[in-house]
Amino acid sequence: MPGRDERVVRALVAAHGRTYAEDAGIRLKDTPQPLYRLLVPAHLLSARIRGSIAVATARALHEAGLRDPRRMAGADRQERVDALGRGGYRRYDERTATQLGDAAGWLTDRWGGDLRRLRAEAEGEVPELRRLLQEFPGVGPAGADIFLREVQRVWPETAPCLDAKALQGAQRLELPRDPDRSAALAGRTEPAVLAAALVRAAVDKDVAEDVLSRAGP
Repeated sequence: MPGRDERVVRALVAAHGRTYAEDAGIRLKDTPQPLYRLLVPAHLLSARIRGSIAVATARALHEAGLRDPRRMAGADRQERVDALGRGGYRRYDERTATQLGDAAGWLTDRWGGDLRRLRAEAEGEVPELRRLLQEFPGVGPAGADIFLREVQRVWPETAPCLDAKALQGAQRLELPRDPDRSAALAGRTEPAVLAAALVRAAVDKDVAEDVLSRAGP
């Protein structure tokens, strides 16, 4: 019979194992447009705003045609503000609209619009990836961690990436706060899925209680 920690991880992944990229409708691949689309919700999620609003806003920006750095940078600022508002991202809309345009311009100028070039420059070093991501306007440490947490699905050198927020979820579920041990408990579950599920437990007490109930004593 599986031990308590393994049962908790199985229950967590079964009930809440979906990435934020999936919620945003992103079919993540190691190609320029999906990687850029992932950078946008990482930016949005780094503000003090509910994850559901950030995900809805990422969808709204995509539906407005702002789905690559060229279009984002070339859009009228008000167009970006309007899309943010449709997603419910109103508290920070003016500042974020500017940052999104500036970040898209930076990606185009610095990396030719292709985040794979950033990856190549970092040479597989996660601390350097984190540093380079924070060069984007509006992307601080939290945003960089969010991007790395999700991109480990297609950039395996970043795995297992359980950032501070994911480890808060592990603590709430009384799981090991060690990325390698938690990943081992998850077996064949993708680290990105485990990380996202742990974050959901960190930010929503009801998720943690549901998982503990499912796992049993």
